[in-house]
Amino acid sequence: MINKVVSSADEAVRDIQDGMTLVVGGFGLCGIPENLIAALVRLGAKDLTCVSNNAGVDDAGLGLLLQTRQIRKMISSYVGENAEFERQYLSGELEVEFSPQGTLAERMRAGGAGIPAFFTPAGFGTKVAEGKETREFEGRHYVMERGILGDFSLVAAWKADRMGNLVFRKTARNFNPMAATAGKICIAEVEELVDVGQLDPDQIHTPGVFVHRVVVAPRSKRIEQRTIRK
Repeated sequence: MINKVVSSADEAVRDIQDGMTLVVGGFGLCGIPENLIAALVRLGAKDLTCVSNNAGVDDAGLGLLLQTRQIRKMISSYVGENAEFERQYLSGELEVEFSPQGTLAERMRAGGAGIPAFFTPAGFGTKVAEGKETREFEGRHYVMERGILGDFSLVAAWKADRMGNLVFRKTARNFNPMAATAGKICIAEVEELVDVGQLDPDQIHTPGVFVHRVVVAPRSKRIEQRTIRK
């Protein structure tokens, strides 16, 4: 039987090399592959290009890789929670490509589907469109955006079986399904591993054909912005 489970996060990321492009799931600190990110810090791979909605915070998520100067370029939508990101960007240490959030999600999905480019109205007439091809369709202007295909994708799921079928939980699904398909090799960290056949086929969000490695790793589920009643 196919068994994609590896023994540890360090084993899962063992062949990520300097200069590679990583597509990383998550939204804020929700649904991020925190154990795989921590393993990357230990691995020490540098000059990475990371494609992710945001860069975590200063001491969590991709913010850890920024602290160790392992990221050369970020392709992101929102970066407002990370002071180190801001410092590196303004000082010229970090290259940044901003992408509208829906456009970024579609760039991941397109890359995973083998679609090299597509047209979207988002960003037309703004700095996002500078240097890009534009066209008019039925009286509306569109910007051409390229699909994204990384060397690896790192995602976090709720459940998986040994064949790599993934189930995400509620809002932790976010960018993860698109990110999973947008890497030549997909690594998934999961909270729970179940036997093959225990997952309802109708509830599988990412089929195992897209997933190459699975590691069972507990997550802290830190709250990014805590809001309570007075």
